[in-house]
Amino acid sequence: MVVGTPHISLAGSGALLLDGAQGAFNDTTQELVWAVANAALTLEGVCEAVPGMNNLLVVFDPLATDAHSVGDQLMSLWSATDAHPVTGTHHTIPVHYGGARGEDLAGWAAHCGLSVDETVRHHAAATYTVAAIGAMPGFPYLSGLDPLLAWARRSTPRLKVAEGAVIIGGAQAGIMPMTAPSGWHIIGHTDVKLFKAEAELPVLLRPGDKIRFAIAGIEA
Repeated sequence: MVVGTPHISLAGSGALLLDGAQGAFNDTTQELVWAVANAALTLEGVCEAVPGMNNLLVVFDPLATDAHSVGDQLMSLWSATDAHPVTGTHHTIPVHYGGARGEDLAGWAAHCGLSVDETVRHHAAATYTVAAIGAMPGFPYLSGLDPLLAWARRSTPRLKVAEGAVIIGGAQAGIMPMTAPSGWHIIGHTDVKLFKAEAELPVLLRPGDKIRFAIAGIEA
């Protein structure tokens, strides 16, 4: 697939946002985002490159360079860099679907026009890719959700969604690394910890990692 020209905008006095999105999320665009993020770290004055969902935040030192120079170099990198998959770690995440800690499961199944069991098995059949880490420490934005299972986010976010909640938001899947507000739908729960502040490597998942969900139980 040919990836189009990105849009670059200022994000404060010391950062640029490169947006490569072209409508729906695209895996090839995301692979290019990862590659450009690595290449951008070699540019003079660039301090950090943070991949998002088909976009990239590049933080630079305004005393060492300027937005115009960094922007031009990012456009050149986007044109000259090859997109390639990241060889990440494979994870299997056991999930207890439904019940008190998966309260939106029945509504999700009804939205999809499937039985609860069919919906769960579709969700567990896919291989997901960690496209980006964001929103909170360790939160994975997962691509790979079957389009049949997509469900727009809640109009009113919940103020408290528990750590370990397995969630759906639009065309993406996710897992809560800590208890926090969220507008995503809660379909189950896992005991796998995604974030341990005291650990040498606090975050379990990295962009490019692959995830399979294993059905540990279904409670309608």
